[in-house]
Amino acid sequence: MTEEKQTAEEMEQEVTTDAPVEDAQGEPADVSAEEAAKEAASEEEPEQEGEEEKEAEKGKTSFFGKRKKEKKDPKDTKIEELTDRLQRSLAEFDNFRKRTEKEKSSMYIIGAKEVVEKILPVVDNFERGLDTAPEGDAFADGMKMIYKQLMTALEELGVKPIEALGAEFNPDFHNAVMHVDDEEAQENVVVEEFQKGYTYKEFVVRHSMVKVAN
Repeated sequence: MTEEKQTAEEMEQEVTTDAPVEDAQGEPADVSAEEAAKEAASEEEPEQEGEEEKEAEKGKTSFFGKRKKEKKDPKDTKIEELTDRLQRSLAEFDNFRKRTEKEKSSMYIIGAKEVVEKILPVVDNFERGLDTAPEGDAFADGMKMIYKQLMTALEELGVKPIEALGAEFNPDFHNAVMHVDDEEAQENVVVEEFQKGYTYKEFVVRHSMVKVAN
């Protein structure tokens, strides 16, 4: 090989080594080989980090694929237990309070009904005496005033007479002791009242004793 050929080949090699790196489209790249290697390494790092996170998540799961429960602090467990016991105690106390109030109310009603029931015969005697008292008698007028005062006091306590005469028979308030055939009266209507009945706060103290038309 002649010297001219050798020099030509050396020049071609120098040109090829010094030429810039071309990209996929044949255009010269702006980065060097070292920078390209760094970029490739940086692209591989997120993938490796993602795989490491997956491996860590797998490590947290049990043999059956379920995540293991983290152990609770004994203090937190004790606090939850005491809180639950406190809530249960408060609920039981509230139920006890409501039950006690209901029992007290029922006991008060029962006691008041017994007192009213014992007073009613006195009221009946007042009414019988006033029915036979002569008109214009000063003593009878005084008894009427006392009777009116007594009935006002009973009404303020919640004691009211049961409407019976002319009303439809109701076994919840009336006690039918007689039945009569009356063409003028409607069927199942009270035509006569033998003894007046009373209620105490919507509770029947004594049923009205009545006669009912068939």
